[in-house]
Amino acid sequence: MKYKIVVDASCDIPKEYVDKYGIIVVPIEVRFGDELYPEGLDSATFYKKVRETGIIPKTSMPNQYLFEELLSPYVNDPEYHVIVVTISSEMTATIHQVEGAVQALKMQNVTYRQSGVATWAHGAVIAELLKFIEKDDTLEHVIAKLDELIRKVKLYAVIGDLKYLRASGRLSATSQIVGSMLNIKPIISLTGGKVTNEAKVMGEAKAHLYMINKAKDRDENYPVYFGNSDCRKLVENFVEKCATPLSLDPKKQEIFDISYVVGSHVGPNCYGIVYFAKD
Repeated sequence: MKYKIVVDASCDIPKEYVDKYGIIVVPIEVRFGDELYPEGLDSATFYKKVRETGIIPKTSMPNQYLFEELLSPYVNDPEYHVIVVTISSEMTATIHQVEGAVQALKMQNVTYRQSGVATWAHGAVIAELLKFIEKDDTLEHVIAKLDELIRKVKLYAVIGDLKYLRASGRLSATSQIVGSMLNIKPIISLTGGKVTNEAKVMGEAKAHLYMINKAKDRDENYPVYFGNSDCRKLVENFVEKCATPLSLDPKKQEIFDISYVVGSHVGPNCYGIVYFAKD
């Protein structure tokens, strides 16, 4: 059985995976004020623009017709089963656009799921699914593995600039001012489809400790994944801090980049950890 994996651009996974496995990435448009980029922006250009303009960008989900266009070459092709995995349905209605496209195309050879997460947690789900398919391509087993990965994936991240959370409505103006003055680091979690303001801790060291303690609940059959939004040194330092308590080799850890979609909502200097929890 051949598989074609389809994700929306909120799924942050390195280009090496996209190229190797032929993943279809459905673009999400981003707007900086009056400037619209229908295909999005590469990370370097995006963060440079964010830092230079001070504009908080806005994104829009892909519509049904775009999914129809990208899925149509594979409709009921007996050689392929298409797996579409979108951003959490708690964040946007992208999964409903997929449903509409599948119904319009009368497509039978497709499985679609909302990931319950976004950014590099979404990417980690896809990476682990692809590894599994290389060992076992039985459709029933592949879909069961996908559902398991979605159920178990957890993300914890520290936010570098509170104004992006404020703009998204997840932080009050007072909390933004006080947090910035007192060096309070807000930690968010992304599990079960929802973004939660998990904790507020004083300083970077306590933020590291909080996330490390959460990750001790991981299923060690799966690797840990790290992510960052244009703050490579910060996340590399965090990886080093994780080495002893989580028994990791810092040189072997994958660090994914948070691209323009989620970067529009968390801004630069966000970093954290993704793991798969024990059952």
